Amino acid sequence: MPVTMTKDELAAASDVDLGTSEWIRVDQAMIELFADATRDHQWIHVDHDKAAQGPFGQTIAHGFLTVSLLPEMLGQMLSVEGSVMGVNYGMDRLRLTSPVPSGARIRARGTILSTEPKGEGILVRTEMTVEIEGQEKPAMIGVFLTLRY
Repeated sequence: MPVTMTKDELAAASDVDLGTSEWIRVDQAMIELFADATRDHQWIHVDHDKAAQGPFGQTIAHGFLTVSLLPEMLGQMLSVEGSVMGVNYGMDRLRLTSPVPSGARIRARGTILSTEPKGEGILVRTEMTVEIEGQEKPAMIGVFLTLRY
């Protein structure tokens, strides 16, 4: 269940633990659709036979596929009453620390670090750690920047 705040509560938020999102399975079909959309068909993502002989022993998800799932995962962790939309604003200190194997499940753990007014919106800095089910090392760590209107 997401943490629910009003826009005023969000504007004053800092160091708020959002918990975790639901698990998302990153299967080969998702990886191949992402490869087609981004035109990144590197063999570690789409060539099963070659990837089996490579450093990861199988195909892996694109790092930016993991990043692109952040809005969905954050939406599962945070609901802002009275907000009409959220816009991706950027990332600070993004690190892709471990590959996501095809078929693995991932989820995010989030903490709102700070907020500040930005034009007509609220700039929200959320530390996000993307976990891989059954692995100790996370797939991604970074501060996700969103603008809430």
